[in-house]
Amino acid sequence: MTVLAPPRTGAAPALSAPVSRLRGLGPNHYAAVMGTAILSTAGSALPVGVPGLGGLCEGLWALSVLTLLVLLAARAAHWNRYPDRAREALRDPATAPFYGCLPMAFLAVGAATLHGGRAVLGPDVSTAMGWALFAVGTGLGLVIAVGVPLLMAVGRRARIGDVSPVWLLPLVCPMVSASLGPQLAPHLSSVAARATLLYGCLALFGMSLLATLALLPLIVGRLLAGGPWPLALTPSLFLVLGPLGQSTTAAGAFGAVARGTLPAPFAAGFTAFGVLYGVPVLGFALLWLALAGALVLRALRGGLRPAPTWWAFTFPVGTCVTGATGLAALTGLDVYRWGAAALYGFLVVAWCAAAYGTLRPWVRGDGAAPAPAGARRARARGRTT
Repeated sequence: MTVLAPPRTGAAPALSAPVSRLRGLGPNHYAAVMGTAILSTAGSALPVGVPGLGGLCEGLWALSVLTLLVLLAARAAHWNRYPDRAREALRDPATAPFYGCLPMAFLAVGAATLHGGRAVLGPDVSTAMGWALFAVGTGLGLVIAVGVPLLMAVGRRARIGDVSPVWLLPLVCPMVSASLGPQLAPHLSSVAARATLLYGCLALFGMSLLATLALLPLIVGRLLAGGPWPLALTPSLFLVLGPLGQSTTAAGAFGAVARGTLPAPFAAGFTAFGVLYGVPVLGFALLWLALAGALVLRALRGGLRPAPTWWAFTFPVGTCVTGATGLAALTGLDVYRWGAAALYGFLVVAWCAAAYGTLRPWVRGDGAAPAPAGARRARARGRTT
């Protein structure tokens, strides 16, 4: 027997608070998982000893896993309860790129599992979990890296004035896979399997890098010609650091896999590539960090307050920490060791501010039903700094 639900009308009883708050749950919320996981991963590998940091990273790993599971269940309920709203997000050029956060959440937790989760789960279980998250995240990442730009191209057309660093999110997914794969390669017993994984990650690296290089000029041009983004979107400028720091991390990791896997000329070439690529790219990342930081300070004076958009500070900065850590290992220079420590300190502060900005409206009940995307953009244009 099929039971039909009564039609929903304006006179229907109000939804319970937990269910009604699902209306505002979008794919951007996976950024909290990414930011928490990278805090664990970067802290576990930090080249500067900090008392108690190991235990903190284990706790952060557990929190990232729990947050991912809760968000997956909540997003499934959101699709079931509000399917029209969920499909609208896919058609909206301002929202669709946030679907890149989903595969990166899997990959970020996978990397944290290999570091912060190893002491809790043991080497065998953490490695198996890392492989599973790598496979799911990479598969989803490839689909989204192609699918989201395709939807934006053939669906609701975006204007050049709509260009945003958020557009980078789907394109960075393969780069995150490229940096996680080399960490799993040593667990393969076959040299041929390690070489295949290394070259596959190199292909993912190139896929993401070239796509990012095609989009970056549009972002810089939009910033210089169109002025600062709306006040609430200013933190998104930090998203540019994501592909820069993640590619530096991946390039540094390739050399470790190449040694003992590839013939001598190629192994040495991968190691040299990690330095020759990573040093100038991380230098540009520091330049962008200074520019984006200055614009955020300007926005703070204009009234910007902690909000969920502040998760944009966390994962991108975390990739710069792991990139600097890799360069410290390759070069042996203290400047990268202490640079990684300084960036990690900023990452901790940013994580605390983003967590506060996320939890406050949910506890107060302010995040239940945000305005439609069109209305939000209209208000944001009126608040441009």
